[in-house]
Amino acid sequence: MIVVNVNPVAFHIGPLAVRWYGLMYVVGIIVGLLVAWPYARSKGITWTQIEKFLIWAILAGLIGARLYYVIQQPLGPYLSEPWRILAFWEGGMAFYGAVFAVGIVLLIAGWRLKISVLKLLDVAALFAVVGQFFGRIGNFINGDIIGYPTNLPWGVVYANPNSFAPRHDIAYQPAAAYEALINIILFGLLWWLRNRLKPGMLFFVYILGYSLSQIIVFIWRDNVVLFLGLKQAQLTAMGVIVVTVVIFLLLFRRQRKLTDET
Repeated sequence: MIVVNVNPVAFHIGPLAVRWYGLMYVVGIIVGLLVAWPYARSKGITWTQIEKFLIWAILAGLIGARLYYVIQQPLGPYLSEPWRILAFWEGGMAFYGAVFAVGIVLLIAGWRLKISVLKLLDVAALFAVVGQFFGRIGNFINGDIIGYPTNLPWGVVYANPNSFAPRHDIAYQPAAAYEALINIILFGLLWWLRNRLKPGMLFFVYILGYSLSQIIVFIWRDNVVLFLGLKQAQLTAMGVIVVTVVIFLLLFRRQRKLTDET
């Protein structure tokens, strides 16, 4: 059994509580850019072009992830305190909301700046998988992504009274750690494939891999079962997999047709 007794609040600036969760998002964005930028440059995308949509993409990702999380929760507390809808520091972000929101920003950016949207999506995949890893560290400290109570040797007791775990005296499956491990595996795969695939394929490998991981991880994550023993994230992941496979096949067919014509 592993005991984690880290205060989710890293420090205070006057009345403002600075949380590890928020700090990890900042670190994730910085390291994600450092990793994704050389790849973007190798694909002919300039920093000047990235600057024109980067802030909008980050904001869209944060807001989209938070809103998609909120709409999956009981809405009463958020309607009574509307400011909590965008209270990122509380924890609670749904990745698919970020995908949908950032995807729209990249479509607009690609069209306006005349950049290949498929290349932008590939760059976004590398950025996202790195950023997610650091976000999961924040989740682990927060105790806001946990599995069911367990007696496994790697079960985690979130002992700090400020953590979001329902109880601080029992061990839970460390779902955030599982997610972080998946991010490491996905990053290794994407890094190996980054110069081996046609534009757009890296992004679809990432989305497919992440979606498959959610179906598996949510077997142990403590969430409400909605339909046929499946949870919200698993149902969403299955839908995303279907859409991803269809788009992947269409792109493959289109690229093969263009190759045959040349």
